[in-house]
Amino acid sequence: MIKIKFLSVGKTHEKWLEEGIDMYVKRMSPWAQFEFIWLKDASQLEKALSAEKHVVILDPKGQQVDSHRFADWFFKKVEQAGSRLTFAIGPAEGFSEKVKAEYEAISFSQLTFTHQLARLILIEQLFRAFEIKKGSAYHK
Repeated sequence: MIKIKFLSVGKTHEKWLEEGIDMYVKRMSPWAQFEFIWLKDASQLEKALSAEKHVVILDPKGQQVDSHRFADWFFKKVEQAGSRLTFAIGPAEGFSEKVKAEYEAISFSQLTFTHQLARLILIEQLFRAFEIKKGSAYHK
């Protein structure tokens, strides 16, 4: 089973966002387990990142991918990482240059999203990656 960890600053305050995230977690429960860690600030996030082995950060300046490329990238990354992968969503001011230099970065858009909305977008794209791999009609 694939184990995916989310690290992010701040909590999800909107009930509809929590419900959306929970829906995708349930849909992916046959294939993946999720752990969500919400931290207080950028320094706590950097400290938590240093304890992880396979980290990918979400950053608007990271490698831009479409859904098919993300699915291919994700499953290759999971294989390389021994089915353990950590995604980090940065604080409002973004990641430090140190973090950007140390970890691989991907971008879903050059737009800036709140960390709460980025969580939902990321988990939906993970679900879409599983559906693309299955060849389902979810991704058209």
